Amino acid sequence: METIGFDGNTSAYMEMTMEALPLRFSAGTDLRAALDAIPRLHGVDAAFVVQGIGSLSVACIRYAGKPEAAELRGDLEILTLGGSLGPDGPHLHIAVSDGEGRVVGGHMGAGCVVRTTAEVLVALLPGHRFSREHDPATGYKELCVTPRPAAASS
Repeated sequence: METIGFDGNTSAYMEMTMEALPLRFSAGTDLRAALDAIPRLHGVDAAFVVQGIGSLSVACIRYAGKPEAAELRGDLEILTLGGSLGPDGPHLHIAVSDGEGRVVGGHMGAGCVVRTTAEVLVALLPGHRFSREHDPATGYKELCVTPRPAAASS
């Protein structure tokens, strides 16, 4: 299969497949840890959390520009969840609301505990590999998307 990359070069390497993986996580699950394990469990090097909803009893969220995550406790609703999953770890963003309807969001940290259920749609991308490399323009490790060679046909 021939594709044209962002740089305009034509290549014959990309396998353009995506496998939808609808998941439900039960009460007590560390949601970030469970999502981080998905690529390894399914033998891929790239996946995306397309969307997630549900509830948490603990949410660890790093707000924009802050070095540490804040820990929220109580009955929290997941309004949205999305991001990338790869060998260098997850990069997930989450927005939650509390019992008063206040909404907060940011980077999903470790230790987010499912309260009743979490429903998440993950897209497995077997034709790609995600990694994180330092970007001098931003000063952060940013997503690098590379193709995985297509399986040789016999």
